[in-house]
Amino acid sequence: MYKRIIISILIVFSSQLIFSQQSWTLEDCINYAMENNLQVKKQELNTEIYENNLLTSKISLLPSINGGVNQNFTFGRSVDPFTNEFSSDNVSSSNVSVSSSLTIFNGLKQYNTIKKNEFDLKASLMDLETIKNNITLNIVSAFLNILYARESVEITKEQTEITQQQLERTKILVEAGSLSLQSQLEMEAQLANEELSLVSAENQLAMANLVLIQLLELKDVANFNIIAPAIDNLISEPIMMPVSEIYSQALTSMPEIESAEWRLKSSEKNLSIAKGGRSPILAVSASYGTGYSDARKDIDYDNITLTEPIISGYATDDFGNYFDVYQYNYDYSYVTRPFNDQIRDNASTSVSFGLNIPIFNGWSVNSNIKYAKIQLQQSRIDFEQTQNQLLQEIQQAYADAEAAVKKYDASKKALQAIEISFEYTQNKFDLGLVNSVDFNTAKNNLIKSESELLRAKYDLIFKQKILDFYRGVEIRL
Repeated sequence: MYKRIIISILIVFSSQLIFSQQSWTLEDCINYAMENNLQVKKQELNTEIYENNLLTSKISLLPSINGGVNQNFTFGRSVDPFTNEFSSDNVSSSNVSVSSSLTIFNGLKQYNTIKKNEFDLKASLMDLETIKNNITLNIVSAFLNILYARESVEITKEQTEITQQQLERTKILVEAGSLSLQSQLEMEAQLANEELSLVSAENQLAMANLVLIQLLELKDVANFNIIAPAIDNLISEPIMMPVSEIYSQALTSMPEIESAEWRLKSSEKNLSIAKGGRSPILAVSASYGTGYSDARKDIDYDNITLTEPIISGYATDDFGNYFDVYQYNYDYSYVTRPFNDQIRDNASTSVSFGLNIPIFNGWSVNSNIKYAKIQLQQSRIDFEQTQNQLLQEIQQAYADAEAAVKKYDASKKALQAIEISFEYTQNKFDLGLVNSVDFNTAKNNLIKSESELLRAKYDLIFKQKILDFYRGVEIRL
């Protein structure tokens, strides 16, 4: 038994370890977030609420049907509900009823309610897509930040190793008397600064990983690893079509625009619903009812007995003769009328039509109409604001992409020039023609230029993806 427990624990632990060491692609991160992000789940629940509202409004078109069963016990003198006779006995009675009602016309309020709920549901679905898009952009940004931080760590490591090698060479030259001890000390200071930069770069990488882990809402922050795509293949001239064309494409692909449009249509139907309050309401109803009472009695014809006749008087014939007149009496008893017979006899059916004409209801109808008009105006403004905001975002993204292209090109040229300059300075340093201060200055300029190019590269990639996003192109790395 203990062996089975230990084996089970090892299996669980190993499965968790495998999961924690899983490597994530960008698509893995996005798919995981779509399935597990709490904000997405919350909006999905909101969408289910709108689905239920739509179903309820559709079912409201069907007639309502209600049934009822009552059992009554009456003690002492009372009126039987079915015989309408006074009874001094205890009475037990039952009644059964079924009723139905249907609204034939109410100013199309039910139809407009269905359409409004349809528009609300579609708007909610678009809100869900908007949330997913925002999460996707955040994940892409965090993913690229990790890649940038990784490359920054690698570059810093390489520069630190070069400086370490240069320090070893400097020590040899100092021992040989070719260089002064000051050159060695300055080189050691340079190495210390680069080691500090390496620690800082590693910390930035850890923080970049943490940001993505928190976006994914993972519990395990250890052993998280992403799979780096071929970044250099993503560097290309961005498709810089005019802003007006990108905006036209975005109007048909961005879910926030569609959501605002559906909410505008919902507000229009809401106004129609409010105006429907001025319309007469025509309804039809029908009911069926029957009952049973143990106070309702019938003569028991099976047990009637004839009593002895008695002389009740005399009569004469045409000749004056007298005859005795006899009276016959019957003894009989009562029995409760059978249940099935009472159910049949007491059945009643009714059908009625009703017309309700609103005349004055505390100004509530007019107030609802005015409020619905205000909501409609607000929805129109929201729709226009959403369009304007989208245009501004595209204009900003376009300007950012243009700037990113220029910065990347300039950074490449600057690095090429600084690399040539550093190579020249390093050769002179190796020959003892340049002191360590000038060498370290040239090397720091090289490190700075490499860092700027690295940042410009990832900034360009992200700005490219933003433009693709507004053009309706799926984000992939």
